[in-house]
Amino acid sequence: MPSPDAGAAPRSAPGDDPAVVLSGYGPVGRAYAERLLTEGDGLARDHGVRPRLAAVRVGSAEVEPSDGGPVPPRAEWGPLGSLARTLDRTGARVLVQALPSSPQARQQAAEEAALALRRGVHVVTATKSHLLSHWSELGEAARAGGSLIRISGATGAALPAADLARTGVRGLGCRSVRACPNGTATFVLDRLAEGDPLDRAVAEAQRRGIAEADPSADLSGGDAATKVRLLAALLWGWEPSAVRVSTEAVDGRTGAAAVAAAAEGRRLRAVASARADRPLLVEVRLERTEPGDPLYALTGPEKAVVYGCPEAGDITVSGGRSSPLGAALAMLRDTLDVTAPRTHGFG
Repeated sequence: MPSPDAGAAPRSAPGDDPAVVLSGYGPVGRAYAERLLTEGDGLARDHGVRPRLAAVRVGSAEVEPSDGGPVPPRAEWGPLGSLARTLDRTGARVLVQALPSSPQARQQAAEEAALALRRGVHVVTATKSHLLSHWSELGEAARAGGSLIRISGATGAALPAADLARTGVRGLGCRSVRACPNGTATFVLDRLAEGDPLDRAVAEAQRRGIAEADPSADLSGGDAATKVRLLAALLWGWEPSAVRVSTEAVDGRTGAAAVAAAAEGRRLRAVASARADRPLLVEVRLERTEPGDPLYALTGPEKAVVYGCPEAGDITVSGGRSSPLGAALAMLRDTLDVTAPRTHGFG
């Protein structure tokens, strides 16, 4: 019987320059590629590994930068080949996905991730759509290939929410999640509390690079619900596609509620929550938070997740840049997690 790794792309040895194939070259992908190019010496010094961008792939074209150098202009790219050949040719150790989290990209992202994982190539992804629809399939592919999948970029950009859900609160009896994982919603609600109309608040978030060109998923609560669905999957083994979602949107009627909350010394927040004793349900509600609440303390586009651990006490992670750079840094962190050598007992 063939090994689960049969046909896998060659793996780099710990401590060398592991090859990375990047799928998607929008703002997040470009920021990630730039970090690999400019921070190589520091990564090698601090983490014992220098990930090398071996190939970049987009819808109809791909390119292999020479010797880990800058990505050439698009005019110099060639036609898109099969991912399997690219992984083999580059000896890739990691596939990094920066594809849009859209229904159109879902199947492509799922097929790419499953293929890489089954071939023993680790996957780092900031794409959410295929995680929601193909969670179990991707887990099976990772087990078959002896590979890892990391999703920090899909659960809160620079905020290490997934790390805590995956390992940080393991064994602490976490029974609930309460979160503001969408920086756009928090920023817009604070602007509404100051008296801005919704369209002006959204435009300012877009001008600062906080909000997407289409902020509907942010304002509807859909993005926050997605992130908590993924965190609950890491915490409690929920199947994300089976989770029921109930949301309350930030819309034209929200401004008055935000102003009223501020007049009472409170702050309106779009809070996404899940509880272990209410399986497969994620809710997003506009809550009037009070001083002392970690979600009240957020400013601008900051995010926070509170893990409710009755015996250990609540554990909160907050802050984190909500921007393409924040997501790129999260993917870089995950790349190091799956490639950096363990050099001592504390590593």
